[in-house]
Amino acid sequence: MAQKNFKELFDPRQSKWSGLSIQMFLGLLAIVALTVYVPFGGKEAAFLRGNFLVIFGILAVFGILFGEIGDRIPIWNDYIGGGTVLVFFASAVMGTYNLVPAKVLKAIDVFYGEQPVNFLELFIPALIVGSVLTVNRKTLLQSIAGYIPLILIGVAGATLGGVGAGLLFGKEPLDIIMNYVLPIMGGGTGAGAIPMSEMWAQKTGGNPKDWFAFAISILTIANVIAIFTGAFLKELGKKHPGLTGNGNLILDDTKEAVKEEAGPKVVVTAKDIASAFIFIGVLFMFSHISGVIWTSLKFPFEMHRLAFLVIYSIILNILNVVPAALKAGAKEIQAYFSKYTIWVLMGAVGFGTDVQEIINSLSIANLVIALAIVLGAVILIMLASKKMKFYPVEAAITAGLCMANRGGSGDIAVLGAADRMELISFAQISSRVGGAMMLILGSMVFGFFA
Repeated sequence: MAQKNFKELFDPRQSKWSGLSIQMFLGLLAIVALTVYVPFGGKEAAFLRGNFLVIFGILAVFGILFGEIGDRIPIWNDYIGGGTVLVFFASAVMGTYNLVPAKVLKAIDVFYGEQPVNFLELFIPALIVGSVLTVNRKTLLQSIAGYIPLILIGVAGATLGGVGAGLLFGKEPLDIIMNYVLPIMGGGTGAGAIPMSEMWAQKTGGNPKDWFAFAISILTIANVIAIFTGAFLKELGKKHPGLTGNGNLILDDTKEAVKEEAGPKVVVTAKDIASAFIFIGVLFMFSHISGVIWTSLKFPFEMHRLAFLVIYSIILNILNVVPAALKAGAKEIQAYFSKYTIWVLMGAVGFGTDVQEIINSLSIANLVIALAIVLGAVILIMLASKKMKFYPVEAAITAGLCMANRGGSGDIAVLGAADRMELISFAQISSRVGGAMMLILGSMVFGFFA
């Protein structure tokens, strides 16, 4: 594939702004700027209507601007993550330092993570159902059987790396495990650091905010390291093709890439896509119901609705009860969201990321220990993965980096930087099921301080 260059962006004869000509894109950019920045009648962003379509449009134009530029910066594109990572960091800087009005930031928060909109809960279910339903059933069973042990190998690698680095700075191994490894590998903020802080308080009698303040700082550092490492692993796979399945996790003994479920050729219609959209929504409803019931039964660990969605999608695939046309429609939806809306989501995640939080937590010791934890997980997984029939790059991204980031939003950022959005199902297993395992481990570790 030819290297992208800046000159083509300004050629009026080409449509390089995500399919738009420069004239058309500048027109859209002008309208977005008018909506976001121009006050009217004494009100900031007076023309903003904070509904789903408008915020989607703002984030899309913002994403195209920085995404197309980032994909053309030579070193950045090759080693940092290209347009996807530039969209994330540009939006984080603009959000942190109030370079967009507070009214716009609030609308983006609602779009991304608040009910009833929550674009993330549209994006992730579309990717999970579309990817899991179309994986070969035998391959799916093999991957699940070996994937949980792979996560545990990653946790062991993270612990070894963190303890080793901690000793260089005079820190006790138990301190490293409790205050560094657990928050980093714990499944993110909401499902990891927050419940862990409550466990810590219950076991030690301290204030949960004391543990959480440091935990969120070190987790933030690790999240950024994980994003950069995802971009690095993408380039590593390009230079050493034997290490990657190019988005496939399972190492096929025949040396062929894992294929989608074999079956009759299906011509996908608009009706199939509409039916699949409804199917995904109802399956997500059932997964949420399951999560609520699970919580009410007071089991010793949480099962997130997205974990149930992965499980139900796997069961439906194995039982082969979903018609081929519906599977094909779900695959089209998955392809659309993973390919055409990733910059929208990266912008939304970035605007909610506090750059100052990252800066405040930076110290040589914290940076080295967090780096050692992330790389420890990645290296040990890559060393063990081929013996477990997984591609090293994909295994390190899902079982390693997607354990060491900030949960759902971190998964999106890492997979986006690695250009491996099709691995979202395994990323969710890491964040949800792996995170649940870390809560159990955390309860045991905190017990030493009781």
